[in-house]
Amino acid sequence: MGIFQKFKEGFKKTQAKLVHEIKRIVTGSPKLTATTLSELEVALLGADFGTKMTMQILAAVKGVYEQQGRGGVDILDVARREVEAAMEPGVSPLRKLDEGVTVVSVVGVNGTGKTTTCAKLGHFMKSNGFKPMIAACDTFRAAAVEQINLWGQRLQVPVISGNYGADPAAVAHDAVSAALSRKADYLFIDTAGRLHTKNNLMNELQKVHRVIGKLLPGAPHEVLLVLDGSTGMNALVQAREFHKAVQLTGLIITKLDGTSKGGMVVAIQKELGLPVKFLGLGEQPDDLQPFDPKQFAAAVFPSA
Repeated sequence: MGIFQKFKEGFKKTQAKLVHEIKRIVTGSPKLTATTLSELEVALLGADFGTKMTMQILAAVKGVYEQQGRGGVDILDVARREVEAAMEPGVSPLRKLDEGVTVVSVVGVNGTGKTTTCAKLGHFMKSNGFKPMIAACDTFRAAAVEQINLWGQRLQVPVISGNYGADPAAVAHDAVSAALSRKADYLFIDTAGRLHTKNNLMNELQKVHRVIGKLLPGAPHEVLLVLDGSTGMNALVQAREFHKAVQLTGLIITKLDGTSKGGMVVAIQKELGLPVKFLGLGEQPDDLQPFDPKQFAAAVFPSA
């Protein structure tokens, strides 16, 4: 399956609901009235595009209408162009050091899919010719260590793990040492899920990062927050709080194939100014894809 097809499949629910609403609104009113714009606003906000992006799309629709008249306005086309243009400047591929191991800390609350995402990141990098490793630093869940080891075996990506209940910082230290000695290109650190409101857990995450930084100055080189796309704009609160605690460098948004609120990808990037690095568009290893504004906008707002 091609990349665009993956995006299209991943955003099927968002697209179906949004396109249905927009077509209903357009069909119901031959003119662009205040009521029409209000209904468009509700449809976009309902897909979690957020206030800023919604207002930007509505302003563009009004502008095109004033220039061309209703007959020349394709609302889906206008929305697609606005979303692509808004997201393009924020595109930022995953960092790669010129030499040595690039350490990527993967953080987030419980249930967002961090462990699976780490495995998929390893798979993606291996598929692109890099040598990845994974650190199993979620030592609070016995199942997490077992899960990441099973993923590692399945995808043939080495995993460094400790015993259940081990000090996560000690596991991270051992993993960085192993990655350096084995000349890995990437080390993905699977951290324990933690609520952003729990100070002790956030302090522990900061400790993991300090230990890594002492062993390898500058590490972690990326700190990626994994967000569950099905939670919509509630994820924005998580992102704000994590960013305060550990200085995030980017976002990974998962489970987008199961929600009609895919607009939150745009809203969160626009609100926080943090680049979306990857999107989780399904359950298979290669369903984690680098974010592409053009493919995203075309999948959500298809051509007529």
